[in-house]
Amino acid sequence: MHAVVIGAGIAGLATAALLGREGYEVTVVDSLDEVGGRAGSFAEAGFRWDTGPSWYLMPEAFDHFFALCGTSTEAELDLVDLSPAYRVFHGDAPVDVHSGTEEVTALFESLEPGAGEKVREYLAQASDTYDMALKHFLYTTFSAPLNLVHRDIRTRLSRLVALLSANLKQHVGRSFSDARLRQILSYPAVFLSSEPAAAPALYSLMSHTDLVEGVRYPQGGFAAVVQAIYRQAQKFGATFRLGEEVTSIKVANRKVTGVRTNKGAIHADIVVSAADMHHTETQLLPPQLRTYPERYWGRRNPGLGTVLILAGVKGELPELAHHTLLFSQDWDPDFRAVYSGPEPSRPLGASESIYVSKTSATDPNVAPAGHENLFILVPVPAAEAPGFGNAYHADESERVAAIADAALNHIAATAGVPDLVDRVVIKRTLGPADFAERYRAWSAGSIGPAHTLRQSAFLRGRNASRKVDGLYYAGATTVPGVGVPMCLISAENIIKRLRGDKSAGPLSH
Repeated sequence: MHAVVIGAGIAGLATAALLGREGYEVTVVDSLDEVGGRAGSFAEAGFRWDTGPSWYLMPEAFDHFFALCGTSTEAELDLVDLSPAYRVFHGDAPVDVHSGTEEVTALFESLEPGAGEKVREYLAQASDTYDMALKHFLYTTFSAPLNLVHRDIRTRLSRLVALLSANLKQHVGRSFSDARLRQILSYPAVFLSSEPAAAPALYSLMSHTDLVEGVRYPQGGFAAVVQAIYRQAQKFGATFRLGEEVTSIKVANRKVTGVRTNKGAIHADIVVSAADMHHTETQLLPPQLRTYPERYWGRRNPGLGTVLILAGVKGELPELAHHTLLFSQDWDPDFRAVYSGPEPSRPLGASESIYVSKTSATDPNVAPAGHENLFILVPVPAAEAPGFGNAYHADESERVAAIADAALNHIAATAGVPDLVDRVVIKRTLGPADFAERYRAWSAGSIGPAHTLRQSAFLRGRNASRKVDGLYYAGATTVPGVGVPMCLISAENIIKRLRGDKSAGPLSH
């Protein structure tokens, strides 16, 4: 049996590995000349930056995937615990957040008397909800509705209803008054390509990952994670055709027969598209064979776009941690600018709450000696309009350049590094148009469709075509959702679909 996988990002690589393990002959096709997709890497002048994911969370998903492949996380990756897990600037006062229930309890109590015990309760509930999600809502194709009335779910039904009927902003606001604490507990909505006012309170489970389990960094960055998953696909015999673009999916009698590329045709018994689902459905299939036609997408939320700044800086920057979050004191205008703009107080159409990753704090190989490496993420609307950056194009758009300059000046002022801009020795940028061009991203979104109530769990769609037998979907634009762990799980759910396995939990090793 021959399988073609479209896309060599995290989901495509993981799917190729697991299909090879199942005994399929696998060919992976990607228009880019390198593997990794949105989990990309960029190097210049002795610096190297990840251009996509940068937070190593949900270690269970990695552990499970590598175990399925007959290896282990320990054998494949060199993980370093980060302490602090991250630093938060609210206004200009930094707060270091250390993982672990006791540490978080002490921090919350110091910032808001009485909040310590409340956050202990909050995290206990988050951990329980997280555990339930792993058992019942992530490793599943939702093809057996009775799984949703499992005893675990029934006994928590009233709590689940409460967590689904409120949003994360409301949920956090009921227990905590201090704006900093509210932001620490609700910013994970951004990891879900959403905002606290739109993400269901159920996603409070995300706080289990950063505040209880802790944050790690794989030496070599996410480029090392990509290579580790790539090795598994190669180990199980996958063939890679890079720099080759799939132009259509071949179908006969509503059964997939292969793909057509810009270099010819490839026969297949099954096709798994780990490309953007909007691109797959609207560009690679004729109208009559689309499970998700154009009108479907008109009702969906594409999530957030981003401007990324890759900066090499001379000298040290102790003011920044490995992960640093700079939050506006009132961040509501930031979210309005991104999700419902225009927002008059944000004339550039970009958030002033931004994220900075200084991987050189932990990794000695990402910057020349005496320099720091900064990856800066600025949320913007999911739209091509802001334009291209200069990482992959000769020139950047005026708006991307203005957003990048504003972000660097903002970091300088907030973190107290007045000469930061003068110390930048190299600066490259990516704009939303880069995501549309390189990754065929729907609406130029950078992460994937937002995790709103209508776009979570079984409401997010299905991982198999309703119109074409043998066509499946993996990756951030399908179930279970966005982020590297979810992409690994989406690969496993392909195997469950092929086996006819309707269980809700992970496969046994």
